[in-house]
Amino acid sequence: MIHTEKTVRTLQAVAMSVGLALFLWSTGLPALLLQAEAASITNASDTLSNSAPSVTSNHTIAFTTLNGMTIGQNFTVTFASQFDTSAVTINDVDLSVAAADQTIVDGASVAGQWGVAGLGTDAITFTTPTDAGVGSSTAIVVKIGSNATGGTIRIVNPSATTSYAIDVAGTMQDSGQMRVAIVDQVTVSASVDTSLTFSVTGVNPLQTVNGSPTTTIATSTPTTLPFGTLPVGTSRTLAHDLTVATNASQGYTVTIQQTGDLQSTTGATIDGFIDGADTATPTAWQGPATLIANPDTYGHWGITSEDYASTSRAVEFSSDTWVSGSTTPIAVMGHDGPADGLTAGSGATRVGYQVQISALQEAGDDYTTTLRYVATPTF
Repeated sequence: MIHTEKTVRTLQAVAMSVGLALFLWSTGLPALLLQAEAASITNASDTLSNSAPSVTSNHTIAFTTLNGMTIGQNFTVTFASQFDTSAVTINDVDLSVAAADQTIVDGASVAGQWGVAGLGTDAITFTTPTDAGVGSSTAIVVKIGSNATGGTIRIVNPSATTSYAIDVAGTMQDSGQMRVAIVDQVTVSASVDTSLTFSVTGVNPLQTVNGSPTTTIATSTPTTLPFGTLPVGTSRTLAHDLTVATNASQGYTVTIQQTGDLQSTTGATIDGFIDGADTATPTAWQGPATLIANPDTYGHWGITSEDYASTSRAVEFSSDTWVSGSTTPIAVMGHDGPADGLTAGSGATRVGYQVQISALQEAGDDYTTTLRYVATPTF
């Protein structure tokens, strides 16, 4: 009888256990218990610096761990085997936790330093320091490549164009997966026509030229410089405004060249500045020396430019400095890139011409020469 009662009680207990188990499974409580222990990482991404096949690329891996990590726990970033991570070293890896940079060491973790294992393989493991864990809902970022401080080695992308998984798991409670796409690069092509606009404009009277105390004495035109009758001992000045607009990548140069001496039909000449020396280095203006035995000193004329950055002159113009006109091209304007035709020094300038004679200069009413401007862009 006693045996029978124990048997009945045993059967009743078994029946209650089975019933309780069925109830728990029907209500989903085991699933709730499982979710309390583990969860998926959130905000997971891997940003590549270059998504083309077979090229090297930086990786910026970011995710949030919901449950955090205790001391000694780790997470592992596992790349698809098609990635080549073999050259990655500790110098090519950065780790930040909650936006704070972490100190990492190749090997086991220690106090204040995360341990990093698996460098040079597809699975790189990060272990918390021996004195600190990671709080819940914490953002973690791993940088691999030259985007890491001091980094030089990048991971080599797979050769096939498709998507690839990067897994995050470990002894921490949370895990998850992200994917990246390897795609062919897009070649963009276009063409731009070359362009060049060069203009010469006349300048009105009483205008200044490159700091000279002598203002212009008449209106010039794009094709004439009318000095008129020259007074003895007083210089006369005329000018042209030059503009260049071009899309030449290497810029441009403008030169002036005269076809011959400033000469009359009698053969007399007004020589080049200074006193027929054909000065090529910009020099402060001075009047002719007027030496009776030297006709070159009876009168001279010269050229100046307000462009102080011509890329073709060894010595630049400065305020009120002049050179001689010459049958050799003289650079009076230039720039080392595209020009807008408006900005002084990189698209616009004023060029001045000055002549001065003494009482010994031979008479003549038809002193002439021809000037030629040449604008040369370099594309």
